[in-house]
Amino acid sequence: MKIMIAYDGSRNAKLALAQVVNMFRCNQPLLVLVGVVENPLDATDNNEALFQQEQDEVKQHLQEGVAFAIGEGFQAEQLLAEGDARKMLLQATRKLSPDLLVIARHSHQPDGGIIAKSLTYFVDELDYMTFGSVSSFLARRAECPLLILPSP
Repeated sequence: MKIMIAYDGSRNAKLALAQVVNMFRCNQPLLVLVGVVENPLDATDNNEALFQQEQDEVKQHLQEGVAFAIGEGFQAEQLLAEGDARKMLLQATRKLSPDLLVIARHSHQPDGGIIAKSLTYFVDELDYMTFGSVSSFLARRAECPLLILPSP
């Protein structure tokens, strides 16, 4: 069994990895953590430096996630892609054919009271209406089972 996890090192991604470890421990699947670095909008030297910094951070997060999974007794691999997160994750599922893709819903506010939660719902709805979120994009197009974990 192969489980692909969209992983960016965020709080929600770490929680998703921990939930996958707990839910699928008895199956001992291969975990493939996929991180995506967005391409810079232009090719100036300043954007190249920011892109390299983001790439280094995502690599670090992936290495930490893989180390966590291996420490829990799983086989784990990492994949780093560059481009639009929605398209790169979809492409990764087509290339690696996982049995399950796991993605945590993105949250703009990791914690907070009723105002922060209301703002998060508003931003989520706006994202969905205008651009479509990564999870909604993948829900419509992924050719493998998809598990979307809600943000706590």
